[in-house]
Formats: sequence, structure tokens, C-alpha cells
Amino acid sequence: MKIAIVGASGAVGQELLRVLDQQDFPVSELLLFGSSRSAGSVYNFRGKDITVRELRDDDAFEGVDFAFVSAGASTSRQFADTITRHGTIMIDNSSAFRMEDDVPLVVPEVNGADAFNAPRNIIANPNCTTIQMVVALKPIYDAAGIRSVHVATYQAASGAGASAMAELQNQSAQLVRGEEPTVEKFAYQLAYNVIPHIDVFTDNGYTKEEMKMYHETKKIMHAPELNVSATCVRVPVMRAHSEAIWVETERPVSVAEARELFSAAPGVVLMDNPEQKEYPMPLFLAGVDPVYVGRIRCDLTNPNGLSFWTVSDQIKKGAALNAVQIAQFILANRK
Repeated sequence: MKIAIVGASGAVGQELLRVLDQQDFPVSELLLFGSSRSAGSVYNFRGKDITVRELRDDDAFEGVDFAFVSAGASTSRQFADTITRHGTIMIDNSSAFRMEDDVPLVVPEVNGADAFNAPRNIIANPNCTTIQMVVALKPIYDAAGIRSVHVATYQAASGAGASAMAELQNQSAQLVRGEEPTVEKFAYQLAYNVIPHIDVFTDNGYTKEEMKMYHETKKIMHAPELNVSATCVRVPVMRAHSEAIWVETERPVSVAEARELFSAAPGVVLMDNPEQKEYPMPLFLAGVDPVYVGRIRCDLTNPNGLSFWTVSDQIKKGAALNAVQIAQFILANRK
């Protein structure tokens, strides 16, 4: 495969390089693209140094099979035609096309077949929090139906990029030294704090991040009747998001049945042994591929309610890995 990465110098672009190698993806030629600022940077892939090119409106994508794009929504919109005009499949990690009717929004474990209905040669990668949640919802939805979902997210600093991770580290060091912490990336100090505010607020009081989970879940799961209410919170964790999820199912689901469903679900690892204090935590799951599920219990307020906890690395499964898995699904299933 001739592969391109757009936004190669960013956190997701760098993760894409690692994931392509870890997944043993068939790459015969790799092209790296970025802004004028990152052009000229050199990265090594499988023993070969590759220089980042400046992204331009030209024919550089001719012959490229897949382009993994993670350079922001405005760049994706501006260069989508450039990337796809010669037949390249653009797998886009931004929010630019997620809710457009003629662009599939794909999580391979949930709706992989949708990748084959991409008339514009654009496939959207969902928001990281949505990906993590729908992978866990899928086995419950298939077995018992889901009427509604409530979710509280606990999102790591890395979800806001490398500069946000650096700010959290810097704030922690400043506070230890008794200094006033520097606040630039977030609305408030993140160290020793939680911030119930990710993205901008909308007219209904929810943030855009919370509304992404509402809209994207319906599209991915082909369930317009499924309602999702989210509260998204930034926490002083370096990497890997956590989510507390409550679902109301069409029929009661026991803890034992839920454990069986999660154990058999692709992309899910069951970690649910509270007696031994075994449950998913971001401290130990940063850098891993699956969605981990634990703390499974019946909701005391609803006979059809089930509650559980998930942790997943949002740079891997929430971004780079999911994008590569989309390409893998296409290669494995196309006729």
C-alpha cells in the first residue's frame, strides 16, 4: 500500500507512525505531509528516514491508497478534494465531515461495513470519547437493546494535545515549588483540579464535546431513537480517557450476562474483579489498544439499568488505531 499521513508532526500523526508499524500494516511507500512549519522535519519509519512535505493543492496524492488525516477540521475541508481527487481514501480524524450524510462515521467493531458506502472517498473517524463508548455499548445493544445512555467522561490532558500535557506537567512542578501555575491551554488550572468544560458551550447548556457524543452515537449505531446525555470533564491525568456509563436496556441484563457479553466483544477487555481491586485505570492502560470495562453493576434506580466503567487510550483507539483499523477492515472485506 502507498500510504500518506497528513499532520505527521502532531500527536496523532506520530501515533499513526507507531500504530502502522505495530499493526504490521502493508506499507510499500509512506508519504508524510504537514504545515509549512513542520515541512522538512524527518521521521524514521521501519528504518527509513522520511521527510515531511508541505501540504499543497497539487497531485502529490496520486497513487496513494489511504491518507490518514489529522491536521484539524479547517485543513481537512480545504484539502479534501486535493487528497481524494485521484481515488485516495481519506480517513479523517477531525470533526469536519463526521455528521455529513455522504460521509460514513466508522468504528470497525460497531459499523465497519459503513466504510464501503463512502461516495466522496472520505471516511470520518469519530470523536475519541464516542469511539470508546460505542465499542462498549455494542454488545449490550445487540443483546438487549438500549433505550438511553448517560455518561460522565474523565478526559486526560492528552486529549487537548501535546502542549496540554506539557502544561499539566509544568503546573504540577510549579505547585510543588510553591509557584503560581501557568494557565494557557485550559480555562483553569488543571493540576489538582477537574474542569467540567471541554470545547465550547452551546445554547442548550451542553458543550460541543458532549453534543458530539449525542449525535455521533446515533449515527454510528444506526439508532436515531437512542438518546445520550453526556457530561465531559477534564481531569489531571496525562493519557487515556475514562468513562462512567449508565444504560437503560429494553430488558434486564444481569451482571453475569454483561460480563459474558463484554468478554466476547471484539476490541473489549473485561477487567472486573472488585474483590481483588481489579478495575480499569488510566495509570496502567495508557498506550494499550483495547477498551477496558469494569465496575459492572445493576443500577439501583432502574430495573433495566446497568452501570459500568471504561478506560481506553484516546490517542490510540480514540484516534490513530481506529483509523488504521478502518483501513484494515476495508482491505480484509472488500470484494
